[in-house]
Amino acid sequence: MVTLILITILSASFVINCIDKDVANPETIQQTYNESRTIMDTIVTIQVVDTNSTHAIAAIANAFEKVEYVDSSMDYYDNTSELGRLNKDSELLNASNNLTYVINKSIYYQHITDGAFDITILPLLDLWKNKFSAGGTHQPPTQEELNETLRFVNASNITIRGNDIFLQKGMQITLGGIAKGYALDVAVESLRNDGIDSGFVDAGGNGLYIGHKPDGTSWKVGLQNPNMTEQVITVVQISDMAIATSGNYERYFSEEAKVSHIADPRTGYPSQNLISATVIAPVGIDSDALSTSVFVLGEKDGLEMIEKLDGVECLLITNDKRIVKSSGFHKYEIN
Repeated sequence: MVTLILITILSASFVINCIDKDVANPETIQQTYNESRTIMDTIVTIQVVDTNSTHAIAAIANAFEKVEYVDSSMDYYDNTSELGRLNKDSELLNASNNLTYVINKSIYYQHITDGAFDITILPLLDLWKNKFSAGGTHQPPTQEELNETLRFVNASNITIRGNDIFLQKGMQITLGGIAKGYALDVAVESLRNDGIDSGFVDAGGNGLYIGHKPDGTSWKVGLQNPNMTEQVITVVQISDMAIATSGNYERYFSEEAKVSHIADPRTGYPSQNLISATVIAPVGIDSDALSTSVFVLGEKDGLEMIEKLDGVECLLITNDKRIVKSSGFHKYEIN
């Protein structure tokens, strides 16, 4: 069996499966089972290795329930969600352990990135979006507008007491740079609780891979060239690790604006230091948040941060099309 997972730096990853069906006892042979659903504004695919189709399908369904829960509780568009209520009321008492954990982790990332990762960036994103939407000026915000909005961007001003979360008035949170990674983690935890020890969960190119393929080899992930989608930059093999890519190629506030949807919380301007940043880390929440962080930090500061973190590696594509790798990235590459 050959399985190749390609993280396209232009779209969601996809999986090609070739299963040997010519077996005497199919119920004792490990095979792959997968399902895809549209959740969290992307395609989420869950694939497992199992010997029993009924068990595999049930495990996949349970894992999707976890992803859908993360989506429903952390969707800032929905005023009835936990995050929506927090943004509306500037406080949320007795928040779920899931939301409290993710916000606490986000504050940690804000600290170690010197503010390059900040979940309170939503007012800034809205400012740029409104400028280039119908009725807007179709011009970038003025420096005065940016300065006024940046007063509300600082995750260190979030207060958490137990499971009670408090925001300063005017602050609003988006978990778009971290929630998908956390969804991978809770989905894989669900799979493991259901007895699945091999498979993966992929959410729009962010993936967490556990165990091995039916043939005993590690999962293979191809990173594609953002300008030549048929060209693979490199192929990595990973097991019990997560991988995520952030870049300025996928979404814009408007086609006319052509500005990155990833803004720098420190300056208020769209982050345009890199074309993409791919991070390999032990868990999904780390790979997701750190890929966003490195993309904002840029080549020098991003690499410097990654080199200080145990078990984390990255591959960057610079604006001048250079491919830059952290010192240990080669350990995952297939020569």
